[in-house]
Amino acid sequence: MRVFVLIFNARTENEGIHTIQVGDAYGGKLRNKILMFESEDDATRFSLLLEAQDFPAPTPEPIDAEEIKEFCESAGYEWEIVPENSPLIEKVPEINVEETDWQPDASKEDINQDTFRPNQQQLEEPELSDSELEKIRRKLEGLL
Repeated sequence: MRVFVLIFNARTENEGIHTIQVGDAYGGKLRNKILMFESEDDATRFSLLLEAQDFPAPTPEPIDAEEIKEFCESAGYEWEIVPENSPLIEKVPEINVEETDWQPDASKEDINQDTFRPNQQQLEEPELSDSELEKIRRKLEGLL
């Protein structure tokens, strides 16, 4: 099954996958969870919601759900499939972590070897022009 995940610095040597931290309300250990969106539109809306809260802007990327599940198992992460048209606002974190496993300006030597790297074949999609992106952005803003 194809899903969409949010990737920071997509298609670079310094990619990072968006996670949310989950834990119990009584001081339990925090765990990382990867959200797998069934809908690209929902992944894009969630990305825009993050950006509106001053989070770094991630890019929705298509990937096979089994590949993400395998990555989560190897990294000790949890995962959740977000059904199409799910109420996303409940899942948007209110705070950002101060230090990430990836850094926007990290050199090759600084990159964590456990970083998730989707299959390159799945990432090769045509890029949209600025005018096309602006049209999509306006449509998405109209949905909010």
